[in-house]
Amino acid sequence: MELKDEILIDAPKERVYAALNDPEILKQCIPGCEELIQHSDTELEAKVVLKIGPVKAKFSGNVTLDKSGAPDAFSLTGQGNGGAAGHAKGGADVTLTEVDGKTMLTYEARAEIGGKLAQLGSRLIQGTAKKLAGAFFTKFAEVITETAEV
Repeated sequence: MELKDEILIDAPKERVYAALNDPEILKQCIPGCEELIQHSDTELEAKVVLKIGPVKAKFSGNVTLDKSGAPDAFSLTGQGNGGAAGHAKGGADVTLTEVDGKTMLTYEARAEIGGKLAQLGSRLIQGTAKKLAGAFFTKFAEVITETAEV
C-alpha cells in the first residue's frame, strides 16, 4: 500500500522540521497514540491504539529516522505489532519546501500489513490509512500554528 500527499503549513521550514522531531508534538498529533518515547536522536518507540473496521488493536512499535537530508528531507522506517490483530511495517519519505514563509510538506509512505488486518481488504485499509494520515497532518498543522501564536 502506498500513500502520497502534501500539505501547506503556515510556519517556516525550520519550525516545521523542529516540530517533526519533537516527541510531545508528535504524540498530540498521532491518532490513538498513548505513549511516544524518544530513545535517541533517531530512535522512537510508540504505543498506539487503532480501530480499523471491526478490528481494534494496540500496536507497539519502533521508528527509526534517517536525517541525512535534513532539514529539507528525511525518511523514517518502522514496524509495529498488534498481537492477534496482526503486524505492520513501512516507511515514509518527507520533503519540506519553503514557500513564501510557509512550508509545503510532501510525503510518500508505504506499508505492508499481515495477520487479521490483512484480511480486511485493501480498500478498507487504504481508506483508513488515508483518514489517519489526514488526521495527523491536520492536527500537526493546528499545533504548529498554535505554538507560533503563543
